[in-house]
Amino acid sequence: MPELRSDGGNSPQKPAVQPPNIPIISPLLPNPQQRKHWAKQYRTEIAASSSSLLSTFAAYPLDSVKTRMQAYRFNHFLDCVQHTYKTEGFKGFWRGCLAPMASVTVVRTVSFSIYQKAKYAYSAAIGTAIGEEPLVTVNRPGSIPTPGTVLCFGAAGATAGGLVAIIACPFELTKLSAQISVLMADRNKSSVEDPVRSSYQQKGTLSTAKNIVVHRGVMGLYSGFGFHLLRDTIGTAIYFTTYESGKQLLVKFQGSNSPTSPLSVAMAGGLCGLVSWACIYPIDSAKTHYQRNCLTKAKGQPVKIPRIQFNKASMYRGLGVSMARSCLINTIFFSGFESLKKKINNLPDPVD
Repeated sequence: MPELRSDGGNSPQKPAVQPPNIPIISPLLPNPQQRKHWAKQYRTEIAASSSSLLSTFAAYPLDSVKTRMQAYRFNHFLDCVQHTYKTEGFKGFWRGCLAPMASVTVVRTVSFSIYQKAKYAYSAAIGTAIGEEPLVTVNRPGSIPTPGTVLCFGAAGATAGGLVAIIACPFELTKLSAQISVLMADRNKSSVEDPVRSSYQQKGTLSTAKNIVVHRGVMGLYSGFGFHLLRDTIGTAIYFTTYESGKQLLVKFQGSNSPTSPLSVAMAGGLCGLVSWACIYPIDSAKTHYQRNCLTKAKGQPVKIPRIQFNKASMYRGLGVSMARSCLINTIFFSGFESLKKKINNLPDPVD
């Protein structure tokens, strides 16, 4: 029987309508759900940028010595160190450091972001083709690298390296100029002072970039881009393949249930730096030689293009320093990177 209204009417009483529980959200402020996911959504970028700053600063003196040894002839590592200290002082080892710290951080953050997205895309495509995604295989305890995982990591690394080279080339040329500017003037074989060579001395980052544009034009900032693109496409493919596969094998050897155990991460990080540089070092040397030659010439003057020779000993000058630097950088970087990602994932969610 229908319930009668309290005012004496005989129409059924309608239940009270409750207002919908819709939170009032400011268009300028994130709601709790957005705040919950912000750090976790960008954990790769946060971890990569923070770890990159630390690792780049720590290993920069080795990078500076490596570039000098590639560009000019020294008897050995200590000869280069002594010459740098004698002519430029202690600060010479960090000459031009601020620009690379900023640029390498941006480049590496972008590179890792592209790599992560490409890795998942390639994994899905390979999974469709063979029936199981490589990333599922990798995360299975006790698994070992397969052709599918190697292909996935290599393709994602090559994609990241090739795209990031477009951003990185001008920054790296500016860094190289700062590192060898004193040597360019000091090693001038002519008795007449070369105004192009000497113009690069005692320049800041922006002044160096402007100087390159004055002497070589705007596209001068991309001098040696072909060598750079080749080096980064091949090198980054080897880099990520070695890291991911090495970490997977080390985790299995340790018997760990975590795919990112600290020891495995540190060792795989150091290993990927060693292997990638050993494979692409002659390409990097050719790039350094060509960019050095460009910096000593004005626009329109012919620049000798060096050949990439894997069987020539001079193309490996500074390899030991470079491998030590890369091992140090990547051990620090990946240890910090994986640790920060874990901490971000474990952050408590905000409470309303």
